[in-house]
Amino acid sequence: MNKYKYILFLIASLALAGCGAKKKAVSTLPSAAAEKAAPAWHTCLVQGARATVKTDGTKLSASITMQTVRDSMIVMSVMPLLGMEMLRVEATPLEVLVIDKIHGQYGKATYAEINRKLSPAVNWDVLQQIASAELPTGNERARMVYNFGKQVIEVVIDYPARKTDVPVRVSAQRIDRYTQVDISKWL
Repeated sequence: MNKYKYILFLIASLALAGCGAKKKAVSTLPSAAAEKAAPAWHTCLVQGARATVKTDGTKLSASITMQTVRDSMIVMSVMPLLGMEMLRVEATPLEVLVIDKIHGQYGKATYAEINRKLSPAVNWDVLQQIASAELPTGNERARMVYNFGKQVIEVVIDYPARKTDVPVRVSAQRIDRYTQVDISKWL
């Protein structure tokens, strides 16, 4: 059960990681040519990214897949064991839905609700940059540090090559088979 809490914490951290990406992400500076060459895309797929979350001396890593339809929806799947999706985050410009497939639960929250415990605040634009490996600091690694209540959380994402303008499956997950819980229980 304790391991599960860390996995849930990882997915919540990934969903909320956008809070400091513009100010604190990656130690390398982007080249001017890379900024000018950033392609306009409609869909983006990042498969096999590796996310590591460090907090209070604990380190947890998992494989994640991120599918994005620009300015519409992001789906993040966390697969810590054998490629099975254990947690799923669906984000839109208005809200975040977290589905805990192991315990059959889900929770929804607006960005304002999430930002009550998070410092600095999350916004859709930075979350979209993280999910599409389009951070202003580079597209190979993102490092974000932020405060979640009294905890300091560091999230590092190592990106493989991204695929743009490819078919992605970002349809919303049916949640009628899951039990709704107050997402503040997870935050």
